[in-house]
Amino acid sequence: MSSTNIDEISKQIREIDAEIYRLKRKKQELEMKKEKLKGEKFAEKSRELAQKNWTGDFSWTLDIYTHLRDTFHLQRFKEHQIKAVNAILSKHDVILVAPTGGGKSLCYQLPAVVSSGLTLVVSPLVSLMEDQVWSLKKLDIDAELLCSTSDKDVQKNIYKQLGDAGKDGKCLQVLYVTPERMAKSKRFMSALQKCYFAKKVDRIAIDEVHCCSQWGHDFRPDYKFLGSLKTTFPDVPILGVTATATEKVIMDVQKMLNIRDCLVLKAPFNRPNLYYHVMEKPSEKVAVVDLIANLIKRRYAHMTGIIYTLSQKDAEDLAANLINRNCKVRPYHANLEPKVRSTIHASWLRGEIQVVVATVAFGMGIDKPDVRFVIHHTISKSMENFYQETGRAGRDGNPAECLLLYRFTDMFKITTMLFAETMGLPNAYDMIRYCIDSSVCRRDLISQHFAEVWNEGDCKQMCDHCRLKDRARGTKVDISKHLKDLLEILTKAEQCEEKLTGNKLIEVWYQRGPSLSKVNKLSPPSFSRSYAEMIIAHLILEEYLREDFHYTAYSTNSYIRKGQREYTAGDVIDISKIRFLDLPEKFPPVVEQSDDEVQFVRQTPSKRHSHNDSQTSGGKKKKSSHRKMHRSPPAIKCESESSDDLEIVSEQPRTFVALD
Repeated sequence: MSSTNIDEISKQIREIDAEIYRLKRKKQELEMKKEKLKGEKFAEKSRELAQKNWTGDFSWTLDIYTHLRDTFHLQRFKEHQIKAVNAILSKHDVILVAPTGGGKSLCYQLPAVVSSGLTLVVSPLVSLMEDQVWSLKKLDIDAELLCSTSDKDVQKNIYKQLGDAGKDGKCLQVLYVTPERMAKSKRFMSALQKCYFAKKVDRIAIDEVHCCSQWGHDFRPDYKFLGSLKTTFPDVPILGVTATATEKVIMDVQKMLNIRDCLVLKAPFNRPNLYYHVMEKPSEKVAVVDLIANLIKRRYAHMTGIIYTLSQKDAEDLAANLINRNCKVRPYHANLEPKVRSTIHASWLRGEIQVVVATVAFGMGIDKPDVRFVIHHTISKSMENFYQETGRAGRDGNPAECLLLYRFTDMFKITTMLFAETMGLPNAYDMIRYCIDSSVCRRDLISQHFAEVWNEGDCKQMCDHCRLKDRARGTKVDISKHLKDLLEILTKAEQCEEKLTGNKLIEVWYQRGPSLSKVNKLSPPSFSRSYAEMIIAHLILEEYLREDFHYTAYSTNSYIRKGQREYTAGDVIDISKIRFLDLPEKFPPVVEQSDDEVQFVRQTPSKRHSHNDSQTSGGKKKKSSHRKMHRSPPAIKCESESSDDLEIVSEQPRTFVALD
């Protein structure tokens, strides 16, 4: 009898468990449906806001145009600026996505001038805030910066003004703080609340708002705290600004900041005055320094620029080597003393320093319109970073050059740093795709990432692929055979328990050096190492190969393995053989000039490989079809392992000009 009761009770428990499971599933479905309906409701409100005429007349229109002219010394608004200013003054939450140099800072600085309360600006970079506070004080605008390096007397005065806001009718106009200050300083939040209760907090601006999103390229944990702002200050409008954000990031930011029904304004990403060019980085460090030094002293003589490096050590080393070559440069990174950083920053703004060699810590929001060139010593960590960093050139609207130096080995420097991040590898691989694509317009590649529609007509020959179309684009070739060879090598490496890095895999492929993974029946490639590197990079992007990351005591190593994508016999894998070309001789580049008329600054009379690229199939050396060229002084020696792939189209005579 007792056994029967136990079985019955067990049965009832199972039925209850099944019912609980069913109800939980039902609850989840209803919650998802509710969230979807809420999202649609917020999206509808956001669309309604977007349809409103934000360029019309408002009660403050006369004031903002007066201050635009008399205070900021500008003659007109850009369309997205006037919309953002009117919306934020109307107490609406706004997210503004506009390119670097698009005037995003004006969208919170101008409202601060026409209202009586505080505009709080949250920004991740002290250099940006220092620059903006300095600029605002020159315009007689009451602005301060509160950070760890602020003078104690300055901090004391700021806290006093926040605590006493409203008592004497006076209040700071603009206060800059870091997200860390807001997240970790109870003293600051207490003072800010006092200011809010006195009805003196007019708006909160969040710079680099993409940092809120875990899907963004630069997610920062302290930005999570900003999600509480709408709860703490419910009637204070929030303006989030960024130069780079995909649709997914924007939606995540709206949700995280609790402003899902906000007005979203997006300015066009295209910067038509910027010329984009990718060159292969020389293999030797000395050659890299010589290349950059000659560019600075000759091509960019008397012009202001920025060189971006991957690490602080790279910035220090490159700057030291350039200084030894009589270049007016200085390093800039987060570990420099604050006073040193400020001095370098100010000297660069005044033109006393020609070039700043910096990590990404430099340049955001810097108000220097005449930057004529940006050089990337190493590829950026993401397309967003690259777009922002190159966007610091040509903010005055005049032509500027964005030169990226690419090398296969840099790929692994980036991926070993980023593989543990949510979007680290996809972001890194987007940059590799940008570098090794041999046919698509550079602008088109950028626009695809940001889900905008551009084409070659928007470029107007302002990238190397469009400017040098006939020479840059190689013929399509099938690399299926090479993939089969590489898979055989990797299979043997796995059997031998040998780990192969990207460089080691190439060495084994070329049958060089000692290795257990050599497959003797395979013939070594007959093309240059540069082409081999391109093939492996392409196969990683297409997932036929993959990177496998291993920690060591001092670093992280990347090894190449078989990828998730299976190769089936008969599959054709097409790629276009890339050609890295030197910069056009003319700076700024001359548009409406035919491809054949372009002359090059000759950077590299480089050494050639011992492979057979320079021979015809019959074994005879190719005869040059070039006519006699003008003699020029010896150019700098910059070894480039892809020199065999740089065939110059020979229908027309060519003239090359050495930098020296």
